[in-house]
Amino acid sequence: MATVPDPTQRIHHHPTWSPDAPNQKRPKIQDSVDQLPIAKNPLSGYSLTRSTLYVGIAITRRDNARLLSYLSFNNGTYSVDSLEQTFGFSNDDDQTTPEALSIALSDQLLRSIQQYEQQHQCKIQGAGITKHVIDLCPNLPSRLWGELDILPFIFDSGLDAGKVHVEVTVDEEADSMARKCLMFFGPCGQPRLMVGYRNEVEVDASGHIDMVSLQGYKNSVDEPTWTSSMVFAASLKRRGTKIAFFNSTPQGGGVALMRHALIRFFRTLEIDCKWYVPKPKPEVFRITKTNHNILQGVADPKERLTRASQQLLDDWTLQNAKQFWLSKGGPLSPRSEGGADIIIVDDPQMPNLVSIAKQQDPTRPVIYRSHIQIRSDLTDTPGTPASEVWDWIYSKIKEADIFISHPVRSFVPSSIDFKKVGYMPATTDWLDGLNKPIKQLADQQCYIHDLYTECFRQGMSCLAYPEREYIVQVARFDPSKGIPDVLAAYAEYRHTYLAKDTPHKLIPQLVIAGHGAIDDPDATLIYNQTLSQITAKYSDLKDDIVLLRLGPTDQLLNVLLSNAKIALQLSTREGFEVKVSEALHKGIPVIATNAGGIPLQVIPTKSGFIVEPGDYKAVAGHIHTLFSDTHLYNSMSSFAASHVSPEVGTVGNALCWMYLADTLTLGKEKVEPDSAWINDMARKKAGVAFIEGAEVRLPRHEGLDLTESKKQARAEDAATEEL
Repeated sequence: MATVPDPTQRIHHHPTWSPDAPNQKRPKIQDSVDQLPIAKNPLSGYSLTRSTLYVGIAITRRDNARLLSYLSFNNGTYSVDSLEQTFGFSNDDDQTTPEALSIALSDQLLRSIQQYEQQHQCKIQGAGITKHVIDLCPNLPSRLWGELDILPFIFDSGLDAGKVHVEVTVDEEADSMARKCLMFFGPCGQPRLMVGYRNEVEVDASGHIDMVSLQGYKNSVDEPTWTSSMVFAASLKRRGTKIAFFNSTPQGGGVALMRHALIRFFRTLEIDCKWYVPKPKPEVFRITKTNHNILQGVADPKERLTRASQQLLDDWTLQNAKQFWLSKGGPLSPRSEGGADIIIVDDPQMPNLVSIAKQQDPTRPVIYRSHIQIRSDLTDTPGTPASEVWDWIYSKIKEADIFISHPVRSFVPSSIDFKKVGYMPATTDWLDGLNKPIKQLADQQCYIHDLYTECFRQGMSCLAYPEREYIVQVARFDPSKGIPDVLAAYAEYRHTYLAKDTPHKLIPQLVIAGHGAIDDPDATLIYNQTLSQITAKYSDLKDDIVLLRLGPTDQLLNVLLSNAKIALQLSTREGFEVKVSEALHKGIPVIATNAGGIPLQVIPTKSGFIVEPGDYKAVAGHIHTLFSDTHLYNSMSSFAASHVSPEVGTVGNALCWMYLADTLTLGKEKVEPDSAWINDMARKKAGVAFIEGAEVRLPRHEGLDLTESKKQARAEDAATEEL
């Protein structure tokens, strides 16, 4: 078995680092808010600023029994430090296996990096790693990401072998790894969003980022979901099926988050799946956002989708299709010319892509996913703004083979052929920066400090955690997210349930944190309206309300949600809003509205509370209950964390898409969901039955059966005719 690391190591530049010091104990995982150190004031506990560094990792063989590892640390400008270590191992096959060597070597590298961070009060943002290192310890990238919150990048040899004709030393290679890694980060220290040839979204830097292992995905779901998924994954991989997704934006919002996660998972399965976005056009985004609001019933009644706007949207879609996707080998070109085997349009902004895809290859399967709330009561009423928007969309998508909807009956207009309708919930990824456990206390402190900094930068009241607890709503600044009700509920709780002499540290703050898609022009308007409302209506509470617009830093939102006492989701209109499941997964009880797919995720009085939209007084009462009844709170927290369905995770989402892609492209049977859940169809096809009581899944309400709805409507029509 692998021996302990050779104590002979050379550490350059920093004489304060002692190679002979005993191994430092790994900090205990901080899963509980109570374990965090309490600061005397909002900044004293987490105010220590940590410099950001990047590390390059390379390994070479020193002799038959030793490996030499080299870590090069870069501050974003130049290499500032390095660490050289020798790793001794036995050549006796009975004692050393590749698995044991991999674990021991990974342990040493992680321990060295962690100790370096602790000694030098720095945060290592990314790691560039040679493929040779991955050959030796394939689990290193996922461990860097999962245990140390370091984003791992995998590269070939550190220098261009075609230009350099001398042997590359291990220190040069490590330096090169750090520099290469650094190139993939933007000026704000976040990984660059990359869109490449044919406007394909290059997820995870075109695969250079390798942060989750296949085993990690397997561990994130139950055995039935995993077994079912592998049935279709094997078929798609064997046949080389090409899948193409289309939507309007590569960043922010639920669709983009789901797609990044899905492509990442498919890459680990070696499934050929690509994701394309159009060239953005601001005037188009204003029209499509208005359409979104109209379909939800939250737009100004005077707003309409004009003929000119329809033409602008159609021209924009066609222009992008011609420029990027219709040429030979493009995803929309016929399969005979190298096009994708199945097309999935996940956006009401570009419905014309369905028609274009069918024109190019009439027998190729095309799926349309409707990911927003549609007020079918409005779309089914002729002459309404919603009916006009829907009629335009439907005229473009009616040729689609499958219509995917959130599992909410009212989201399906009556004009659709119900046999084509299948249900899929929105999903999230349990292993990305939004949801993974932030295991090191120092990393939690770093992100809390970043939140403090954001408060000061934006001129907001400062988050006082961990001195004071807080209630949070994380959602876009959008007219449908119920932000006025959030403020009203907090004010009602403060004025009705808290005594005036309540100690300041026992008064929870309210945090409203907004994030969103880059194609959302309403965010600034709603943010400003919220600020004005706080000043005008809740001036006595404004020092306890933290209003933040956060960028695409997943870990900030993760830490903010993970350490909250209560999560709110008071939407007046909603699609599915998987933020509810994200909070529950962290063990945070949720108070949410009976809107869209939200009630499917919360089990009332067990994992949270459901109220009617606008009932802020009920929300205030539930806030009081959760703060005053410790036993109930702990019970809800425990239940919530253990009762989130695998259907709302990446693997559950992939199961549905893989089933549809595999079955439709095989062409051996006609796929007609007829208002069934796609997950149920996939499990049945895979031969893995659902076990009642042994698995957690979203409720299957009878009202989702469109067939029965249609029968009832026909009966009512017949009765009316008789009268």
